[in-house]
Amino acid sequence: MTDERMVERLTLVDLTIRRQEIKKSRFVAIAGPVADEAAAKDFIAARSDPAANHNCWAWRVGQNYRFNDDGEPSGTAGKPILAAVDGQGLDRVAVVVTRWFGGILLGSGGLIRAYGGTAALCLREAEKVALVETVSGTVTCGFSDLALAQARLTAVPGVQMSVHAFTDSGAILSVSVPKPEAGGVDRLLTDLTSGRSAIRWTE
Repeated sequence: MTDERMVERLTLVDLTIRRQEIKKSRFVAIAGPVADEAAAKDFIAARSDPAANHNCWAWRVGQNYRFNDDGEPSGTAGKPILAAVDGQGLDRVAVVVTRWFGGILLGSGGLIRAYGGTAALCLREAEKVALVETVSGTVTCGFSDLALAQARLTAVPGVQMSVHAFTDSGAILSVSVPKPEAGGVDRLLTDLTSGRSAIRWTE
C-alpha cells in the first residue's frame, strides 16, 4: 500500500527554456513555478508569443489543472504537455510550448511527440526543489517576548515569519510553517513564552 506522504512532490526553482526544430517547425518550451491558478494564467499570458502560430500550454496546481491546444488538433498539444508535467512528478508548474509553423504537416502523432517531447526536455533540464506543504497562522506576542520569539522561530528550518501589525502591548506575527513541523513550533513558542503566546492556525 502506497503512503501518499512518502511521495515527494517537486516544483521548479526558476524559469527554464528549451528550443527544438522539428521538420522546419520551431518549438520553444518555457516552464516555470506558479503558486496558484491566477499565477498560472498570468504566466501563460506573459510567455505566449502573439506572433507565433500556436501557444499551447498546460499547468498543474495540486488537484487542479488545465491545458489548451490553441488551434492544434484536439488532444495533440495541451494534453501531452500536461503528461510531461505529471510524468516528472511536478506540481505548481506551468508550461507554454510555442510553435512557428515550418510548412510541413506533422500529423497527430508527430504533434503529440513534438509538444510533449519539447515540454519534457525543458522540464528535465529545469532545476527542481521539493514542494513542502505549509500551514499558516498568527501569533500575538508581547514586547517582552518578541525579540526572543522572532529569533527562535526564524531559526527553525522552513519557518517564515513577518510582523503583521503592532499593538499597544506587542505585535501580531504572521507565520508559515512546514506542516510536519507545526506541532513542534507550537510547543516551542508556548514553552519559550511560558504560555503567554501560542500560534492560532488559520486552517
